[in-house]
Amino acid sequence: MAGYYEELSNADKNKSLISLTIISGQGMGSKALWSDGEFILKQGDETIFDDFSEELKNLDKTQTIKIQNSTLFCELVTGEKYMVVCGAGHISIPIIRIGKMLGFHVTVIDDRVSFANTARKEGADAVICKPFREALEEISGSTGHYFIIVTRGHRHDQDCLSQIIGKKNAYIGMIGSRARVKLVKDFLESEGVSRVLLDKIYTPIGLKINAQTPEEIAVAIMAEIIQIKNGSRKTFGYPKEILEGLISRESDDIPRSLVTIVSRKGSAPRDVGSKMIVMLDGSTMGTIGGGCVEAEVCAIAREVARDKTPVLKKVDMTPDNAEDEGMVCGGIVEVYIEPV
Repeated sequence: MAGYYEELSNADKNKSLISLTIISGQGMGSKALWSDGEFILKQGDETIFDDFSEELKNLDKTQTIKIQNSTLFCELVTGEKYMVVCGAGHISIPIIRIGKMLGFHVTVIDDRVSFANTARKEGADAVICKPFREALEEISGSTGHYFIIVTRGHRHDQDCLSQIIGKKNAYIGMIGSRARVKLVKDFLESEGVSRVLLDKIYTPIGLKINAQTPEEIAVAIMAEIIQIKNGSRKTFGYPKEILEGLISRESDDIPRSLVTIVSRKGSAPRDVGSKMIVMLDGSTMGTIGGGCVEAEVCAIAREVARDKTPVLKKVDMTPDNAEDEGMVCGGIVEVYIEPV
């Protein structure tokens, strides 16, 4: 099964990519990858997936599909999330910290050596110390790129935005007063940039929470990015640490299982696509919400790791059950537990 996750890891995330698993019925445990209208990999009962081909052509969100005696979990997958911060001033520092906490690959650009060094010390994954235009030529952009423009002046804003506006992106936000933003937009429009594109930029940047300090402004910016990211119908159900754990050769001799939330009703703490790896020895990676319920699921996952038989489990967190377990959330989730 590791070959499946290696293929998933190497697949082009800029194309439409769907991870498919039969979670109940005929062919349970079979897996496939669908990209740009065709299967690129099938494992297990390969013929069962042909029944779902027409449904997959129009799929635009993560969901389950039932046909005859089989239930298919279809997960739209994106790649790693990239945050590009233009400017390494006082607001950028908490942005870097929060971005790393949230799992973004963080790149910082600044043409001043001392500021670039500070960004590096604060944990940025990559720091480019070059003029903004030149540095941004090295970044291709993708549907997983989030650009944050927080430079020290409108001329640098213009340089950044003129390079970024034509790239694929999930988000472009720019700091500045209304007058400064208008100056930049008017200039770029005079240079031939479409007003429609310019109006898609998030300015003023960040959610309106009356932020004052650099830390508060960073929270407002990152909250806006979270809102945009989680509003997508795609799920990033394979965070970097989970995917690395699935394809790692170091743990090949340790039986383990993968737990995935495949449906959710009510106010359950984690959304569909959330995953965790459970080792036979009880160690885990990731979370599906914590608490007593996760402990119960982990116990089942250890059995799955040992017996090599997948299980679909319903977990009830409705008010009465949640209160009994000391939980503050409610709802019902279904988890699919499969050996890896």
